[in-house]
Amino acid sequence: MKFGPGFHASPGRSVDASAYEQYVGRWSRLFVPNVLAAAEVAGGDRVLDVASGPGQVAAIALSALEGPRLVVGADISCELLSAARARLQRAAFQPVAMDGHALAFRDASFDAVVCQLGLQFFADPARGIAEFRRVLRPGRCVAVCVISTPERAPMWGVLADALSRHLPDQRHVLYLSFALADAAHLERLFRQASFHDVRVERLVRRVSIDSFDEYWDPIASGTGSMPQAYLALPEPARRQVREDVRARLSEFESDGRLVMSLEMLIASGRA
Repeated sequence: MKFGPGFHASPGRSVDASAYEQYVGRWSRLFVPNVLAAAEVAGGDRVLDVASGPGQVAAIALSALEGPRLVVGADISCELLSAARARLQRAAFQPVAMDGHALAFRDASFDAVVCQLGLQFFADPARGIAEFRRVLRPGRCVAVCVISTPERAPMWGVLADALSRHLPDQRHVLYLSFALADAAHLERLFRQASFHDVRVERLVRRVSIDSFDEYWDPIASGTGSMPQAYLALPEPARRQVREDVRARLSEFESDGRLVMSLEMLIASGRA
């Protein structure tokens, strides 16, 4: 697959922010307060939100009673940043198109750095974490949130498995969401970047979805790397993937609703 803006649309297409919210956002936002707390974000801070996407973390941070003075949302996708700007028309939010591997900021520019569900997609996560530390003020904190193992994230793990049966040569890309599920490895990456007070916390949240169709709609729209891979399949294969995923998620059904738990890892460290 040749992925477009931030892995969330095919090349030349704009990002469907509504579908993104249904595919990722409904789960991601449940962990954002914990990420902000781990980064020790406080009133008046200058915060860098790496892999900001459509601005979910920034929106939650800026809605706090004594929120940060400034949130800079950095992302490689101009299309996602446009969605963030439409969502957050506030002077305290500044979106910038930038690669997290090479942040175009001076050393010690920020009071906090956060990265929500982005680091696992970095080609070199160690380089990204080193950049996070470089732009962070001494004594302040970085916090990142990544997805746990496929079986602890069935809403995406089951889909990745079903797709990889039809696209075995793309298995690595299909499983990138879970690339940093090893807590010990994540902790080592932080320590190698000279962080101290390093912590990796496991958190579990549960979400109820009205129906399988509601779960499937954003996948069918192609919003995300796995949904794009799904749309690239021939129609018979797409039908088979859908039925396979539906059958495997049936264990989470209750009165027609899907009730699933998701585990994520929040890693933090102090400069």
